[in-house]
Amino acid sequence: MGPASKRNKKKKPSFRKLLKTSNLKLENKLKNRQFKQQSSAKKQRKEQRKLRQAITDVSHKTLKPLERYKKKPEGEEEEDEEEFLESLPVDMMDDDDLEQIRAMAKKASFLTRDISSCTPVHAKKRKSEQPVKKYEKMPRKMQQEEEKELIHLLPIKDKSGLIPQSMEKPVVPEAEEEEEPVDQDELNQEEEPEIVPLLTPQEQLELRAQKLTEKKLHMASLSSAVLADPHVNIKKLKELRAMLMETDPCVAVTVRKLVMVSLLEVFKDIVPSYRIRPLTEEEKAAKVKKETLQLREFEEGLVSQYKFYLEDLEQTVKDWKQKKQKRSQAVSLQSYKGLAEVAIRCICDLLVALPHFNFHNNIVVMVVPLMRDSVKKVSEMCCGAVSKLLKQDKLGQASLAVVKVISGMVKGRNYNVKPEVLNCLLCLRIKEVEMRKDTEDTAPKKKFMSFKEKRTNLSRMQRKWKKAEEKLQKELLEAEASESKDKKIKLHTETLNIVFLIYFRILKKAQKSILLPSVLEGLARFAHLINLEFFDDLLSVLYGLITSGDLTYRESLHCILTSFHILSGQGDVLNIDPLKFYNHLYKTLLTLHAGGRNEDTAIVLQCLDVMLTKRRKQVTLQRAQGFLKRLSTLSLHLLPDSSVGILAANRALMHTFPKCDILLDNEMQGSGVYLPELDVPEYCNPQNTALWELHLLKRHYHPMVRKFAAHLMKGAPSEGSGALSMELSRRTPVQLFEDYSVKDMSFNPPVAGPPSKKKEHFTIGDAFLDSELKTLINAALQNESELTSLDFTSQQTQQETRMTAN
Repeated sequence: MGPASKRNKKKKPSFRKLLKTSNLKLENKLKNRQFKQQSSAKKQRKEQRKLRQAITDVSHKTLKPLERYKKKPEGEEEEDEEEFLESLPVDMMDDDDLEQIRAMAKKASFLTRDISSCTPVHAKKRKSEQPVKKYEKMPRKMQQEEEKELIHLLPIKDKSGLIPQSMEKPVVPEAEEEEEPVDQDELNQEEEPEIVPLLTPQEQLELRAQKLTEKKLHMASLSSAVLADPHVNIKKLKELRAMLMETDPCVAVTVRKLVMVSLLEVFKDIVPSYRIRPLTEEEKAAKVKKETLQLREFEEGLVSQYKFYLEDLEQTVKDWKQKKQKRSQAVSLQSYKGLAEVAIRCICDLLVALPHFNFHNNIVVMVVPLMRDSVKKVSEMCCGAVSKLLKQDKLGQASLAVVKVISGMVKGRNYNVKPEVLNCLLCLRIKEVEMRKDTEDTAPKKKFMSFKEKRTNLSRMQRKWKKAEEKLQKELLEAEASESKDKKIKLHTETLNIVFLIYFRILKKAQKSILLPSVLEGLARFAHLINLEFFDDLLSVLYGLITSGDLTYRESLHCILTSFHILSGQGDVLNIDPLKFYNHLYKTLLTLHAGGRNEDTAIVLQCLDVMLTKRRKQVTLQRAQGFLKRLSTLSLHLLPDSSVGILAANRALMHTFPKCDILLDNEMQGSGVYLPELDVPEYCNPQNTALWELHLLKRHYHPMVRKFAAHLMKGAPSEGSGALSMELSRRTPVQLFEDYSVKDMSFNPPVAGPPSKKKEHFTIGDAFLDSELKTLINAALQNESELTSLDFTSQQTQQETRMTAN
């Protein structure tokens, strides 16, 4: 008994196990109950379906007549018997067996009888059986009843289960219409199609204006409703967006354009200032307040409608580019260009206005390829939008996205893009970040006082105040909500690396491309941020481009400017002599164009500022004097704006190198003669010449050129009678060149014209005459005109007769 009882005794389960099993049992019970309910409902539906099918089959089925079998003729029976006998193996059978088989064949059986025959199975008939009447053999026809429509009611619950309830739908008796005699003329009129009256052009215009007004009012009402309460009326955006599919060919193009612009303005107004992220499964399952739920619905609807709107704009542009006529025939293929231009304008506005919102990277991918479009208006629109975005981007995320897409496009198109695409990169705000300052700011700051020092040097109250002050300072920094500098520097560094990758690829693989001027200009702008490791190779590449002779004058100026920007920043620590760049600029100065809009002058002035003024310690006096003399000669044959800029650069040179005032004297210093044809400024003996060009410029037709020439002749004083005004003296040469520009071929300031040489005639008006005197004068003039004759010969003869008579 002992061991048996021990075996039968079960171990008590733990509470956790009981809890776990009970939960499983409850789940299984719930699943079984649900499965039974589903199976019973499914079975019930199946039975009802079978019942309805049986009723419809019975009501619609027409019975076929009974099959009548005809007795075969005797000839056919004999032939069948012969065939049966032939099929038997007669040679192997006895005569008695053969006769027995024939007798069996004559008997009716299921195996041997002809099923098509109408003879009964048993040969004998009962005496009581009567022959079948003819009317019994006729097929029965059941009276077909119309299937009545059922209405399913709520079921009744009983002990046995649910009992379905239904009732017949009541039939409303239709009133019998009295048949009226129909004339033949009316039938003919009904058969003929209705003829739409043709409208005159004036009526068509009026009809179009009426339809357009209705559409505009509808658009205005929807837009104002959304703007008034976006959280409640967000669903009306869908109705407004549906008008992009306008099918009326009379107003389709105009309505679609207006809807695009209306949706643009609505989205710019109602879009929040943050990015909307999708909700997680846990957030969706959690219970929230009514206001939070309404906000979530608004955000979800806003994102979906914004996405559909962008897809519609993109599809419109694709239809225009692929020259496909889609959706409907309401818009002709020629009108797609205007629609596409409006769509591109809306996309560009969204690119600039909503850089923080969802799908901004998708907009960038749409806009950047259109920057190289063959249509000038489209490319200018996209380039302007990208430039504006790069200028106003403070965080750097949008700039990084744009630069990545541009880099991929330039490489994918094998550098076959417009220079304006790379010119947009000059608008990047990376120049504002100073690397040294940022490294100092990002370095870990040392605490002013350690804890031990505070404990020893400060009292308890002072430590309390210090703690409160630190807490307040921390809260103020959090309240600013400014982007961290570390993140900003990382984004700017990555962006700049991609920009330099674009530039270096073009310098290496496409030196004869039209993109080279833009590359050189970009390198000149961001040269102070290039790594020191690339300086030596980059300078050798730039000098090779200059000496190759394949560059234009503007491109060579960009090469020189880039080289000196590199050397003026971090390149100060490098021991590189840029003498060859000085000599090249000195040699090519006189090739500057003298007429028309000359934008190269601004680059020359920038080069002179970087090469001579900012590097004054590395420039010799002879080099400065040589450039001063060459620039004075150059100013004689340039337009007034360029001459003012060159003379302002000479003034800066004379202030930087005061000993250059020896060129204002006729005395010679040292041996040698000035050699203007020499290309090296140090060896052309500039100290043995004078600035005689200033005497010619003093008689220039432009007043500002005369003023600067007189100022330089007096030694460019900062004070006194020959000094310039404070406004002019503070301007740089480049600013003066732009201020007195002659782009429109007009003088700035305007030059007064010469006085007129015509004599002034004093005419007496009617106001100076008396009324009586005026009447007398008019009468005398009238009499004189009547007496005077145009026959001069008669007057001459009269005068001769008088003289002879005297």
